Amino acid sequence: MTFKKQQRAAIGQMVICAVLWSIAGILIKLIDWNPFVIAGFRGLFAAVTVGVYMLATKQRVVLTKNVMLCAFFLAATFFCFVSANKLTTAANAIVLQFTSPIFIMLFSAVLFRQKFKLTDYVTVLLTFCGIAVFFVSSLHDGHLPGDLVAVLAGVFMAGMYVSVSRTDKTEKMSGIFFGQVLTALVGIPFVLFTKGTISSAAVISIIVLGVVQIGIPYILLALATNHCPPLACSLIGAFEPLLNPLWVLIFNGERPGVFSIIGGIIVVGAVTAQCILQDKSEPVSTCEVLK
Repeated sequence: MTFKKQQRAAIGQMVICAVLWSIAGILIKLIDWNPFVIAGFRGLFAAVTVGVYMLATKQRVVLTKNVMLCAFFLAATFFCFVSANKLTTAANAIVLQFTSPIFIMLFSAVLFRQKFKLTDYVTVLLTFCGIAVFFVSSLHDGHLPGDLVAVLAGVFMAGMYVSVSRTDKTEKMSGIFFGQVLTALVGIPFVLFTKGTISSAAVISIIVLGVVQIGIPYILLALATNHCPPLACSLIGAFEPLLNPLWVLIFNGERPGVFSIIGGIIVVGAVTAQCILQDKSEPVSTCEVLK
């Protein structure tokens, strides 16, 4: 396969990733389980999917400090994201988590003394203005707790990206695998203390969440990032916060408020623009979103 064909195939894989990631909101809304239980069982099926892939491709499973750190941040992101979907609208949950690249910049500046350009600081300012608009809406519609948890998901995701950047190729896949395992180990026991309807629709939804919404996309992401141009990854990654609330609107009738739409436009626009500028100068995108 020629290089251009490999690039086209990789871009196609990223498009599939974005579409599959975007179905999280509607499926989570359809399951009336505790958020930790949903995240736990989703992690279980995702871990099996990723584990089978690693076994089939003969990738070693390693457990190092970097892997454990990555696993912690990944599990924390999953718990916060699922909880946010239960406490606020799907639009708020996914867009506020999409702020993770901004927190990556902040962490890099504080921890590694990285220098940034004026455009970086403008992006941070615009993003936080967008978040403020979300919170104006939250004060009126009672979604403030969910919006805060969604922002926390973005913070944890940023921590995961920073930790992943300090790992090698083998550690990255192991970090993803153990992140799913940790999510399952922490989340599933909550089934003993919470209530929820065990129906065929709920079971099917949780399997789809684990295998299709998060398991397979990770595999495709691992393949796509070998050939997909960083700029394309950034732009395609922005599809998810646009598609996620659309599916919820179509199938669940949940409509985001006016302030949420305005805040979403500010956040997605600012972060995407920053990713485009950053990807022009960096070989690896920090704006590829993992859910």
